[in-house]
Amino acid sequence: MAQLFVNELTVLDFSYLDRTRGVVGESWIVDIELTGELDDQGMLFDFGDVKRQIKRFIDTEADHRLLVPVESPGCRTHVRDDKVSVAFPLDSGGVISHQSPAEAVFLVPSATIDAVHIGNELQRQLQRSLPKNVSEAAITLRNEAIDSAYYHYTHGLQTHSGQCQRIAHGHRSRIEITIDNIRRQQHEAQWAERLRDCYIATEDHIVNTFELNGLCHTRLAYTAQQGDFVIALPSAQVFAIADASTVENIAIHIATTIAMDEPGHVAVKAFEGVGKGSLATAGPIENNLRR
Repeated sequence: MAQLFVNELTVLDFSYLDRTRGVVGESWIVDIELTGELDDQGMLFDFGDVKRQIKRFIDTEADHRLLVPVESPGCRTHVRDDKVSVAFPLDSGGVISHQSPAEAVFLVPSATIDAVHIGNELQRQLQRSLPKNVSEAAITLRNEAIDSAYYHYTHGLQTHSGQCQRIAHGHRSRIEITIDNIRRQQHEAQWAERLRDCYIATEDHIVNTFELNGLCHTRLAYTAQQGDFVIALPSAQVFAIADASTVENIAIHIATTIAMDEPGHVAVKAFEGVGKGSLATAGPIENNLRR
């Protein structure tokens, strides 16, 4: 038997539903290991095919989707005409409801979402499409090691031409803040707490607010290239900004907000998942943004 591995094949950026935390943005690094017999080229599986075929499969199945644990108590789903609706009760008494094209949702046969279960589910589906000489595919999903402040957030970008247009996908993201070139970990911790498990909404996408089970809820909706999207969730989880909730605008919002109270030059490095993000500055030096 031979084995082949590819570490950090891709990163899954998605959101999932949790009875305690609500809608949670997440980023998992994907490692893969294949086991089987060598083919007539003396190879188990061409690395180029791993990067194309397997990465494409994983990205299509779970990336930039809302993962729904359908066996969670009280969870209700309905699929019709390539559209899916979800009603997901929370321990707080709140309810998250979501409607979208079916391709924006991954209905997971479990009561909770965790890396081991999703890895096993992807392995099971992937095995069907692998060559016969590959007897086993092991997928490991893991978080980036972060030794400073970070937060989980969910958003949707209506005008994006790719999968970011989906109203409920998210990220697990570091944040770094300096004032006059001095790292300010207290500010980082404050913003990480402020944005913890939040939905960063574009103000124009807010349709209305309503009360359900004694809790205020916010409904957001828009139409994008892939179709109509709607999400409603407890208002306590919503953090609204004036512009589209891109990582660029998130960084700008944080930098300009800090600069209102700080006399120095503020620089905010906001990540969008693993290894990418945006840098915004505010204060005495004219605002600047680079990605």
